[in-house]
Amino acid sequence: MDPITVAGMAGTALVGAMATDAWQQTRDGVVALWRRVHPERAEDVGEELTRLHTIVDDRQRNTDVDAAMAQLWQLRLRDLLLADPALTAELTARLARLTDVIAAGGAAAAGQVVGTQHLEGHASDGGRVYQAARDITITER
Repeated sequence: MDPITVAGMAGTALVGAMATDAWQQTRDGVVALWRRVHPERAEDVGEELTRLHTIVDDRQRNTDVDAAMAQLWQLRLRDLLLADPALTAELTARLARLTDVIAAGGAAAAGQVVGTQHLEGHASDGGRVYQAARDITITER
């Protein structure tokens, strides 16, 4: 993916992570990226992220404020990735892990089972195999 797309997705995920158990790990990951490109600004970024997290903790979720924070971090991450395009792959990987953690937290909160499954089916002599890890709809004609 291109840096601008990754930065957009990452900025949104960053703000989404502020109200989750994954926050500290997410914050530390963002600070580590800054440390590699702009080490002189990394601590300031960490402090700002901590302040924003406090704001999120102290208020009811507000979609307008969340959207504004996401846009701010999308721009900052875009600038970071444009300064060092090699970070794009690393941020993409961090984003994938963060998205999984947030999704698992939401599923666990909703009482859903989170995990992996391995399904294997074999059919012979014109037989059919139907498998589903969740809901399945089969329409035959």
